[in-house]
Amino acid sequence: MKASLVLLAALLMTGSAFAASEADYKAAYAAAEAANKEAGTLRNQWTTTASTLAAAKKAGDAGDFDKAVEAANEAEALAKASIFQATSEKKLWKDLEIR
Repeated sequence: MKASLVLLAALLMTGSAFAASEADYKAAYAAAEAANKEAGTLRNQWTTTASTLAAAKKAGDAGDFDKAVEAANEAEALAKASIFQATSEKKLWKDLEIR
């Protein structure tokens, strides 16, 4: 779990110093949606990911592509963290089983 928090923090801190374009937003949003879809197939979508994706879409629709890319990147990081959680718990639960 600690590793996932470190990964999440690292992904959230990778901002950009340039003005984002609509193409940057669309690419970031697509990556976030794909990661969220993968989390869904693992039955471990986080509600915070959905709300962050919604914030990204709202900012993108308003033309604030810097904010939209930032939110989409955050949503992707959250989705990837939920994927990490699902896969690690799938493997590690056996260690917690009482024998």
